[in-house]
Amino acid sequence: MALPTLHALEECSDFAKTVQPFIPQLYALPQKVLDVVMSRDGFSDLYVETNPLISGFAISTVLGAVFLVVSEINKNYSQVDRCWSLLPTLYIAHFDAWARLAGVPSARLDAALFFSTIWSMRLTFNYWRKGGYEVGSEDYRWEIIRKQVPAVVFHVFNWTFISFIQSILLFLLAAPAYILLLASKFEPNLTSADFAYVSIELGLVVIEWFADQQQWDFQNAKSEYKKSGKVSQGYSQADLDRGFITSGLWGYSRHPNFAAEQSIWFFLYQWSCFASKNLYSWSGVGPSFLIMLFQGSTWLTELITAGKYKEYSEYQGLVGMFVPSRFSSYKTPPIKPPRVIRTSELAKNLSKKQK
Repeated sequence: MALPTLHALEECSDFAKTVQPFIPQLYALPQKVLDVVMSRDGFSDLYVETNPLISGFAISTVLGAVFLVVSEINKNYSQVDRCWSLLPTLYIAHFDAWARLAGVPSARLDAALFFSTIWSMRLTFNYWRKGGYEVGSEDYRWEIIRKQVPAVVFHVFNWTFISFIQSILLFLLAAPAYILLLASKFEPNLTSADFAYVSIELGLVVIEWFADQQQWDFQNAKSEYKKSGKVSQGYSQADLDRGFITSGLWGYSRHPNFAAEQSIWFFLYQWSCFASKNLYSWSGVGPSFLIMLFQGSTWLTELITAGKYKEYSEYQGLVGMFVPSRFSSYKTPPIKPPRVIRTSELAKNLSKKQK
């Protein structure tokens, strides 16, 4: 049995009924896979007979081992980063493919896969143009952490968080699709709410696109300014001298792209809750952990940025990290003119001291 026997839509989010009974399949899966490899037959049967949540989790742990080995051999710890924009979509595709092979209605999963594919295409393109797929490229933050901790501690960090936990996290981001799959057995057709959630997801992807494009344009303008002294159209010399972007979406949020990224996976989780008529469920673990991860990584990013640019502390005080803290866009604080002290004031102060 690959799916639980459920009697009500609300049961689709019940961990005790939809996840816990299938955990033993995870322990038996390695031997079953080995048997299929040895016999060279029956892979499709094993795939359909295994609960899709369990098989997806197993894939994420295997990939974690691959990331660990490759990172330790190459001494490059951005292996998960290179797959970040692809894996959540591949896991949703896994749930979608499983539903089709098992004869379960897949309209909701098709819709989830549609928005996720658009998300992957945009994020992969942005990562590529920033040089993320170039040989030897690595997230600068790993290098900073590596310098701050003993080598043994960093290796343990890689064996746990960087390779395995991040890999499993990418699967957990897609795990709400499992609840959508289960709910589709009760409500097979798309509803107006489903279309609304897809529209929200696509809207968040558009926000990400605008935010990253604005950052890309600014960084290119700054690079050109440093090389030739030329101020690109749309920017002032003061903007480029400041060193970081404060215009467009960045005038209202210090990290609008990060805010949209977290919201995308939170709304997929909310979609699964709505589809199963529950306020919350176990599938919120992935989005919740992602939000906590962004808190830590953004703190480190801002710590580095504040050390590079004098005005950044002013920017932090006036603009929210993710959620806008005011309606108006950020404006560079005016430079206070030096106070002119008159000779009469100096004489008055001197006489006061003498008394």
